[in-house]
Amino acid sequence: MDAPTDSKPLLGVLKGQKRARPPMWFMRQAGRYLPEYRALRAEKGGFLALATDPDAAAEVTIQPIRRFGFDGAILFSDILMVPWAMGQDLTFGPGEGPRLSPRLLDQNLGSLTNVLARLDPVYATVRRVAAALPSDTTFLGFAGSPWTVATYMVAGQGSRDQAETRGLAYRDPAAFAEIINAIVTLTVDYLSGQIEAGVEAVQLFDSWAGTLSPAQFERWVIAPNAAIVAALKARHPDVPVIGFPKGAGGKLPAYARETGVDAVGLDETVDPVWADSVLPTGLPVQGNLDPLALIAGGQALDSAIDRILAAFGERPHVFNLGHGIDQHTPIAHVEQAIARVRSGPAGGSGGQG
Repeated sequence: MDAPTDSKPLLGVLKGQKRARPPMWFMRQAGRYLPEYRALRAEKGGFLALATDPDAAAEVTIQPIRRFGFDGAILFSDILMVPWAMGQDLTFGPGEGPRLSPRLLDQNLGSLTNVLARLDPVYATVRRVAAALPSDTTFLGFAGSPWTVATYMVAGQGSRDQAETRGLAYRDPAAFAEIINAIVTLTVDYLSGQIEAGVEAVQLFDSWAGTLSPAQFERWVIAPNAAIVAALKARHPDVPVIGFPKGAGGKLPAYARETGVDAVGLDETVDPVWADSVLPTGLPVQGNLDPLALIAGGQALDSAIDRILAAFGERPHVFNLGHGIDQHTPIAHVEQAIARVRSGPAGGSGGQG
């Protein structure tokens, strides 16, 4: 049975409905720019402790809905829950980002033993949030896309150009394909578990998609994402899938055509006018305000919002950022953006930031 999209604007747009004013949510909307988040994270003592405490993670997920009334709530978790469940150790050091060990440059995939119980707190969080959200709010789950997850599994941490992982993919494509295929399999089960627990749509984050050549992009981004989408559609045909291949640029049209995603998220480097002209007619798009424009506020923010709204006025559109909200973003600027999107230029904030 289809979800009641008339009462859930975001879910309706993801299923192809066009709205006069787009529904909105922001990537990383539950995070460090909110004082209530900082207080709870300090109480829990670290990110992983927070993300694996269902009561706390549910509270964090709901905080931006309570404060801003966004149309979508995004599950508070991390893309590295999948490699953690595959048996790698996961740590978040102060100021250094996530670390996985043993890295797969030093060990083979067979040395890992799945610990699927590590995902149970995520499903518990979903059940708590689903029971508490307003009836018009769409609940979004997510996972990392295989290429991006693999870059952390191979190198043990993020890097500027993913050189170690790209090198492995060229040097030993069979071994790298084994890693990718294992991530695909667990990601399908993981997202299915989120859906069964209560999320209504899911997003695939490919944060490092822009580091690949066209042929490698086809093999390690498009093909694995297509496999995930096809498997999810077989299990949950009515649940929309958003694909977010950050940095894909000119490869976006192929990604949209070949992965089967229901909507495409655009990063801030994509010209919205160009995207509207090259993406399949009627395909919902999501994005793509520059997070730095949100920090700037004022007339710069209003103008950036207006350009995006104008570009996507003839297709289903979810207003969002082109990447995650920055921790230094003033709350007043978030409020300005919401007012501008929901009321349009004539009823906007007048450029005061």
